[in-house]
Amino acid sequence: MTVPDALPLMILATSLVPAAVTFFLPQEAYGLRAGLNLGGAVLKVGLVVFMLAEVAGGTLHETRIPLAPGLYVLLRVDALALLFLALSAALWLLTTLYAIRYFGTKPELARFFGFFSLCVAATTGIAMSGTLISFFVFFELLTLSTWPLVVHKQDRASLAAGRMYLAFAVPAGAVLLTAVIWLESATGPVAFTDPPDLSALAVWEQRAIFALFVAGLGVKTALIPLHPWLPAAMAAPAPVSALLHAVAVVKAGAFGIVRVVFDVYGLDRMEALGLGLPLAALASATILWGSLRALQQVEIKKRLAFSTVSQVSYIVLGVALATPMAVIGGLVHLVHQGVMKITLFFCAGIYDERAGVRHVEGLNGLGPRMPVTSAAFTIGALGMIGLPPTAGFVSKLHLGWGGVQAGHPWVLGVLAASSLLNAAYFLPLLWRLWFLPAEGEPCPDERVRGLLAPAVATAAATLLAGLFAAWAISPLGLATLIVERDYLR
Repeated sequence: MTVPDALPLMILATSLVPAAVTFFLPQEAYGLRAGLNLGGAVLKVGLVVFMLAEVAGGTLHETRIPLAPGLYVLLRVDALALLFLALSAALWLLTTLYAIRYFGTKPELARFFGFFSLCVAATTGIAMSGTLISFFVFFELLTLSTWPLVVHKQDRASLAAGRMYLAFAVPAGAVLLTAVIWLESATGPVAFTDPPDLSALAVWEQRAIFALFVAGLGVKTALIPLHPWLPAAMAAPAPVSALLHAVAVVKAGAFGIVRVVFDVYGLDRMEALGLGLPLAALASATILWGSLRALQQVEIKKRLAFSTVSQVSYIVLGVALATPMAVIGGLVHLVHQGVMKITLFFCAGIYDERAGVRHVEGLNGLGPRMPVTSAAFTIGALGMIGLPPTAGFVSKLHLGWGGVQAGHPWVLGVLAASSLLNAAYFLPLLWRLWFLPAEGEPCPDERVRGLLAPAVATAAATLLAGLFAAWAISPLGLATLIVERDYLR
């Protein structure tokens, strides 16, 4: 049952209102700015928890925002939207806590937190978009709101990263708009609840439009060869890196591909057009290439960035394989990768802020000296490798099973190779942390609750999501509900 009401608009407002007000607050309004952003984040989490119960019971909420006669933005909270919403709401709250302590009284806080909240608003809009044009509007707003975050430091590296980001994102937006216009000129406006009839388009046109969608969305998904902007964006502060990799940009691209596959084309047409296997091959190539490039990085954040290039494509691989287990694995990895990767970036920021460590060799002996941070980093890294009982193990298990279901046992080889490469670039970091002698004095102090508590919370979530994966309220439970009720009936 779909209920028209203001709840989706209220969820969007929890980010939009703090963004609008924050831009006009003076630099010295530290407490008011922190309270406003934390209050919005807490309210968003509360609304999402309420919506979880609603959607589980079969009630969907939607809001229409008129733009012009016959044109409107549709916000709709279905189970798939809620999966992405739950991730963004929970991690926004933790990242806000982290960012408040990380920046302290540094300059330009109104600009940072204004665009920070606007970025989350765009991500929220992407999650709740009920039509293709609504998705495009918020997708482009995400580009506009993240660029100021990438260039926040305004040094040479940040400005160069910002230019590269726009060099990829702006043409990608044009390509995505071309796909939308080409498709809707033949089918009319596309609503995700009612997949369009593509029969008016020739087969080659349907394939070409799909390729444009993948290209337009593939930049933010960091599919090869559209990924170089993401490692460059590591010039941004740690809270921005965490937001880009775990909550906002890369997840928005992957989420868009999920919507196109299931709610625009549909599984039957994907199979008839032969689109699934090429998409799976592209995702697999990205998985392996990202891992190989991560091996070569000596900066901690860049190693994590190339890891993201690899890991996000697990989502695309699961959707492309289109079997129940593979899709569940891909969708749950949208959440699991976010939780694991934000843990690693939180810890990387703590190593930088509290110990001045940015490169791999600087980790030597930090484990016993910064035990809580290093324990959280270890859990996140083991999750990325896919060791039980972490969240990463659950994702990879379902993806491998799904590959066998699809009749593509080569997927097991991709996952095995990826896990070995994950181990090859993460285990040396853990060896340095815990087994090599310490370097430098004085001993760094990690005891800053605003930085440490978010890292501990997400590390704990990495374990809990694996240990309690069978629970109906777990990320796996919600992903299973989405697949069984909405897509593969």
